[in-house]
Amino acid sequence: MKRIFGAKNSKEPPPSIQDASDRINKRGESVEDKVKRLDAELCKYKDQIKRTRPGPAQEAIKARAMRVLKQKKMYEGQRDMLYNQTFNLDQVSFAAEGLKDAQQTMTALKSANKELKGMMKTVKIQDIDNLQDEMMDLMDVSSEIQETLGRSYNVPDDIDEDDLMGELDALEADMGNETEADGVPSYLQPDTEPDLDEGLDLPPPPTGRTNNRSSTASSG
Repeated sequence: MKRIFGAKNSKEPPPSIQDASDRINKRGESVEDKVKRLDAELCKYKDQIKRTRPGPAQEAIKARAMRVLKQKKMYEGQRDMLYNQTFNLDQVSFAAEGLKDAQQTMTALKSANKELKGMMKTVKIQDIDNLQDEMMDLMDVSSEIQETLGRSYNVPDDIDEDDLMGELDALEADMGNETEADGVPSYLQPDTEPDLDEGLDLPPPPTGRTNNRSSTASSG
């Protein structure tokens, strides 16, 4: 029958760290609930002892309280042990996750390293240097073109620098004689010299009407 249907696999996969941690946490919560119930029972016995006079009744209550206290100590020990196991599992889980992260990081770094090597094969330092040299040459040519296009066509090349300096000094002297009122240079101010025609006292020029009369008299 085993050959026909196959043997049943009796081995179960081992529990994961998370499964073991969840199971232990549930047990710890159960033990913690028992400890809380025993604490409430101890508080009740404590109140009964305070209200009871010393004697056999009080001793009986104390005996029950001692049994509850022993149970509480036992459960507290189990709780602490379970919490320690959970802590150890958490540490192992943290270490395992750290190793997984390290493996993924190494895989990513290897892939990036391979990609960079492939990219570096297509980039040559000599080509970059040649490109930089060509760019510098083009910039020099562009500067020369701009300088040539910016030349003035009206300025002759044979101007004497001494003549230019003389004109500049004369212009500065003329600007120094500006009036304080309006700051206008003398060559831009209105002419204040007397007109020579006014001194001669000449008659006004003949008009067109006079010419017409004289032409009529001559015809008669």
